[in-house]
Amino acid sequence: MNAMTRRIVIGTAAVSMAVSLAACGKAGDDKDSGSGGDSKTIGLLLPENKTTRYETFDRPMIEAKIKALCSDCDVKYNNAAQDTETQKKQFDALVTQGVKVIILDTVDYKAAKSWVQQADKKGVKVVAYDRLAEGPISAYISYDNEKIGRLQGEALVKALGDKAKDSNVVMINGAPTDPNAPFFKKGAHSVLDTQVKKVVYEQDIPDWSPDEANKKMGAAIDSLGKSGIQGVYSANDGMAGGVITALKKQGLKVPVGGQDSEIAGLQRILAGEQSFTIYKQIKPQAEVTAEIAVKLLKGEKIDSLTNTKVDSLSGDFKGTPSRLYDATVVTKDNVGSTLIADKVYKASEICTAEFKKACEAAGIK
Repeated sequence: MNAMTRRIVIGTAAVSMAVSLAACGKAGDDKDSGSGGDSKTIGLLLPENKTTRYETFDRPMIEAKIKALCSDCDVKYNNAAQDTETQKKQFDALVTQGVKVIILDTVDYKAAKSWVQQADKKGVKVVAYDRLAEGPISAYISYDNEKIGRLQGEALVKALGDKAKDSNVVMINGAPTDPNAPFFKKGAHSVLDTQVKKVVYEQDIPDWSPDEANKKMGAAIDSLGKSGIQGVYSANDGMAGGVITALKKQGLKVPVGGQDSEIAGLQRILAGEQSFTIYKQIKPQAEVTAEIAVKLLKGEKIDSLTNTKVDSLSGDFKGTPSRLYDATVVTKDNVGSTLIADKVYKASEICTAEFKKACEAAGIK
């Protein structure tokens, strides 16, 4: 082999190797986002399973929409079962695995600050779902939670009717670690403080626990007496169930409101035990969150999907691109025209044998 032939062979090999490396690089780029990240996986972390909505609606809706938008994307899902340390481990594991977009519905919004900051330094985009965690969040999708609190307050006043001005009300609020809870409380207070006689007993309930709500309601009755309570604000349906059990035990029946439109809550409404709930359309919230996550994964802009900017509760993190949805008060009169009409539930799921007559009386078949 002469020198010229040898140079051509070496040159061809070099070009071949360069093409091979380029091909590897290109394949790598499909999987990696330049910094060893995983551009085909989205993390999904939900906070708890005491509230039925997360496993029944949020998770399947988010996963289905991600798959529809990105057929070769994977979703790595975990539920923290209301434990902050568990969620931290789940979050850290996703970051360690190179996941570049995480949908986070935080257990404790303050505790999440350091995780989100560390993730941000590694180029991880965090989408705050339903609850706004502290930290440099890329997007936030939820509801106008103060407005929901006002809707709850107004619905309780309406349920009290002409007696509202002379009514003493108990407030059973949500978990202090949930950033939405202060907004529900603030909105409800803005109505109740001026339209009922007095908020005579008020408790924040750790973990949104129905059992704890039951205990606190029992303590309120013991403290105030049966004639000292005319209505109860409960921040969600799960706790409303605990409240109503405590009231029944003492032979007391007063208006009680909730939130989340759980089947058990709707059944209590139809049976006349609970006065109202709040219907938040989860599907648009879940699907827009999925769409934002996929766009962030692909490095695309999300401006068209966010319509406002929100500051964190501490005020340390300002102008997070956000999308906030409205909600609806649901009473016996509009269960059929809201949740059943929107195919959230079938009539047969709500109208079990025990509630068949109540459903018929409300015009639900």
